[in-house]
Amino acid sequence: MLCLSLNMATAPENAERLRSASLRVTRPRVAVMDAVHDHPHADTDTIFGAVRAVLPHVSRQAVYDVLDALTSARLVRRIQPAGHVALYESRIGDNHHHVVCRTCGVVADADCAVGDAPCLTASDSHGFLLDEAEVIYWGLCPECVSAPQV
Repeated sequence: MLCLSLNMATAPENAERLRSASLRVTRPRVAVMDAVHDHPHADTDTIFGAVRAVLPHVSRQAVYDVLDALTSARLVRRIQPAGHVALYESRIGDNHHHVVCRTCGVVADADCAVGDAPCLTASDSHGFLLDEAEVIYWGLCPECVSAPQV
């Protein structure tokens, strides 16, 4: 069960997002943004492979550096469910949550269950000004639930 990103950006739109974030528009940055969009919840190896298909000479370190810059600029979101590698997605700004399958590790988006996004009704904020909530639901995806038990 995969979820498509809500940010259906084209290369020119990604270039404008980079400019708006005061980042220089480079082929590696646009390629990484495209790869994150095309592969929601992808790990760095998947993103590197997708970028390398378009830019054969790009280094792994360059992709890591671009992911770091894009995450810092809040153009992509990095999530890391417990026990899993970091994953990246282009769905940003709506404070959605995630469901993770305990068996196969597939990740899907889950909108806020109650209230308006960004779901920031904590029982006690301890004086913090809350601007994001990160919730991960764990369970079994439909394919793993219906798979024969070995």
